[in-house]
Amino acid sequence: MGWPRWLYSAALYGLAPLIWRRVWHESLLTHPRRQRLGWIPPSPPGERVTWLHCASLGEVVAARPLIEALARPGERLVITTMTATGAQRALALAEQLTEAGRGRVGHVFLPLDFPGAARRFVSRLRPSRALFFETELWPNLLATCHRRGVPVAVLNGRLSPRAFHGYRRLRPLMHEALSSVDWLAAKSAADAERFRALGMAAERTSIVGSLKFDIRPDEALREASRRLRTRLGERPVWVAGSTHEGEDEQLLGAHARLREQYPQALLILVPRHPQRFDAVAELCERRGLSTARRSREEAVDGETAVYLGDTLGELMTLYAAGDLAFVGGSLVPVGGHNLLEPAALGVPVLSGPALANFEEVAEVLREAEALEEVADGTALAERLAALFADEPRRQRLGEAGRRVVAANRGALARTLEGLAKPPFQSQ
Repeated sequence: MGWPRWLYSAALYGLAPLIWRRVWHESLLTHPRRQRLGWIPPSPPGERVTWLHCASLGEVVAARPLIEALARPGERLVITTMTATGAQRALALAEQLTEAGRGRVGHVFLPLDFPGAARRFVSRLRPSRALFFETELWPNLLATCHRRGVPVAVLNGRLSPRAFHGYRRLRPLMHEALSSVDWLAAKSAADAERFRALGMAAERTSIVGSLKFDIRPDEALREASRRLRTRLGERPVWVAGSTHEGEDEQLLGAHARLREQYPQALLILVPRHPQRFDAVAELCERRGLSTARRSREEAVDGETAVYLGDTLGELMTLYAAGDLAFVGGSLVPVGGHNLLEPAALGVPVLSGPALANFEEVAEVLREAEALEEVADGTALAERLAALFADEPRRQRLGEAGRRVVAANRGALARTLEGLAKPPFQSQ
């Protein structure tokens, strides 16, 4: 163990009481506390296991095309996550794929990155290959895989400028961690350059594009959205997805101003984190906006001003039921969320100015005139009213977004091509 990882591990052990206290109080699905220390059921000898790690709900959703491609008869795919919401989505997808005869697909929680937990997890899982999605760089897990001869890939690799500046302060540790990565499939040249600046070898790096463009809404999703839209009726409907604290207030203010011009306008509001569902419902009521909650199957009538999407895994269905879609995390300093989900559906996309996490995607949409950006809630209300008054413009925006997604697909094929080569190929 090099000195950077030794210091890192020592710091983890020093913080262990605080880390474990947080884990103990997490509201998780099963009994993952043992899993967080690497105690998982051992894999049968000789079984080929692909391990794919996605940090949270957003990464599981973005990785869905990859997960579906990796699930195959005769092999086992194990998805790990850090969060309970990510686990719920992974378990639902795993159940669908297993029932469809696509091989055995399951989920466990990622262990904490203590050296002992990392060794225990890898020795019990016995993965044939380890695939880390986007920016998950855990030094002890990566080192353990390398030491046991498990090939490691970082897929859809991305480093936002903010994340890069943080990692750069730990460059010796990141250099050691990246030395265990056999292949980096970066989503852009800028991301590849940031990884190289941290120590990733250029000869083990490829630029494959963003897997987020490979999103393909299926007919079941579209049918569910059509049924929902029928329930909502003929009225102006806009969706605000993946919203955060401090943002909901601005969105509700914009909606109230919009309803001065369009009294029947309906907002489908979808908070990013489920622990905020009740608080957002209370916020809507305090604002005097009649609210129906999807989780309770409450009816939406002509008096309903807000339909609260307080369920998991339905954001795309809700986006597809709207005339316009605002993507959250962009009116507060979060960095934005996936602009391509509504774009793939042909729904016009709006966002705030904070798009650091999706700047490259945003630039592609801007160039195609497929993104409407606003500075704040007041400007959002004005833009919404203007778009509801201009149906041809809405159609142009939606079609431009759909074309952008279609034109940039292909990262999935390039990623699978890389995984079909040594040292990752199936036996």
